[in-house]
Amino acid sequence: HYGFFRDELYYMACGEHLAWGYVDQPPLIAFVAWFARHVFGSSLVSIRLLPALAGAAVVSLTGTLARELGGGRFAQFLAAAAILFAPSFLAFGSFFSMNAFEPVFWLLCAWIAARIVRGASARLWLAFGAVAGLGLENKHTMLVFGFALVAGLLLAGEQRLFRSKWIWMGGLIAFALFLPNLVWEARHGWPQIEVVRNAQLYKNVPISALRFLGDQVALLDPLALPVWIAGLAWYFFARRGRPFRFLGWAYLIVLATFMLLHGKSYYPLPVYPLLMASGGVAWEELAQTRSLLAVRSPLSVVVILGGLIGIPFGVPLLPVHTFLHYSALLPYSSLVKTERDAVSVQLPQLYADMFGWENMAATVARVYQDLPAADRADCAILAGNYGEAGAIDYYGPSFGLPKALSGHNSYFYWGPRGYSGACMIIFGERSNEFITYFGDVQRAATIVSPLAMPNERE
Repeated sequence: HYGFFRDELYYMACGEHLAWGYVDQPPLIAFVAWFARHVFGSSLVSIRLLPALAGAAVVSLTGTLARELGGGRFAQFLAAAAILFAPSFLAFGSFFSMNAFEPVFWLLCAWIAARIVRGASARLWLAFGAVAGLGLENKHTMLVFGFALVAGLLLAGEQRLFRSKWIWMGGLIAFALFLPNLVWEARHGWPQIEVVRNAQLYKNVPISALRFLGDQVALLDPLALPVWIAGLAWYFFARRGRPFRFLGWAYLIVLATFMLLHGKSYYPLPVYPLLMASGGVAWEELAQTRSLLAVRSPLSVVVILGGLIGIPFGVPLLPVHTFLHYSALLPYSSLVKTERDAVSVQLPQLYADMFGWENMAATVARVYQDLPAADRADCAILAGNYGEAGAIDYYGPSFGLPKALSGHNSYFYWGPRGYSGACMIIFGERSNEFITYFGDVQRAATIVSPLAMPNERE
């Protein structure tokens, strides 16, 4: 009974309006949505296929990075398993969003940098620049990771790398790939900055630094904590970790940056495969002696067991009421709240935002079809937010509905679509405000979705 997540509907709508930028994200996710729908179709499975493949790539790349750090089979297995069973990474791979692809770009950049530090050709900086540039077109937080890697290299004493022309050419490639979106942002008044500022003021739950750190443990599975803590220590204190210390610095800089900028607690998550990879190596080295050799199997079992327990919190596998009973026994979903509206919901926000959309479109369709034919020809559908508008745009064609209007995020740029405003079906968030602009208002129906987020319940 779980349906599309709110943002999935919005990204598919953006895919119908391809551009070099959007109010709240760079252009890549819209292009990927357009590609997925044209190649695989528009079903739930079709839209989520590429995120699932990206999740698999993250698991594989984590093991690959562990091997690059000098890890053997056990190190690679432990690192990959720790990421595979982390509830947050399971969630990233289970629905269509920028977060599904972000760790792939970060990991590829880290792996390329690690190879260069180990002595591979400096020409690999060109590949680094290409990956970083695509990462910037996926999500602007790539800027934070890029800065963290550069600063990490300098703090780790790798100034020699900056004497190579190839690293600067790689930077130019990244800038060239990012430039179209940068120009779009400048021409539209830097809307992404305004979105972030407004989210900090009105949307995100303000949390303390201690709570931010606690969320990292919860999002990655508490039983996996020994792996990534050991990985952080390995970068700074192990002899074999010294060449890769820049990755440890990169993690600390990413974490500190998002804490100082009051970002959501899941923002640093794409950097944790770097710690899981080194954690696998650290535990492999610790368990080489006979006295600790027996630790390998129990540690792997603990990590996997913790992940299995947490799977329902990352992937919506259980029926809703079964999940509610399960989460009452393990109140995991109550530990991490990133948005103010999510504080009052039973389900995790990820799941609550998967309910109500088709019912919403069906209810609006009944109202629309009950209108006289003359009114329907010029009757627009005004939604309060991008999720509601996206639901009309996705489900509406099967109900005979036109595309929705909204002033929210990129829907603002898509305008009134030629409607005069003489007839309007208004629903959803802010509808009580919107109806004050009209002289004749009638309540035609009530949309009820008990499991949805508060703004969409009734």
